[in-house]
Amino acid sequence: MRRYVFRDGHFRDPETGTPMTLPAGPLARPGITRPMPEYASPIDGRVISTRHERREDMKRNNCVEAGDMPSPTGGKIRNKAFAAKRGLTVSEDYR
Repeated sequence: MRRYVFRDGHFRDPETGTPMTLPAGPLARPGITRPMPEYASPIDGRVISTRHERREDMKRNNCVEAGDMPSPTGGKIRNKAFAAKRGLTVSEDYR
């Protein structure tokens, strides 16, 4: 496997200095997540400064992320105006 170094804004061959040829299509690259701001837990007041501490705080206090909560209707749509606005259909259970 060839190795490259980053010089002058491009990945280059370390021996020849020629720029790396890019493959067609999207490039795979590492994702970097920003550090989260420090806050006091609304449940027990402990200071939370890392994602690990947040997960542990939620587990300790028997909480879940809002996006992970189950739908009260089980994913079925019952509001006609909501469905019409989004081009969806109302569930058979709520017609």
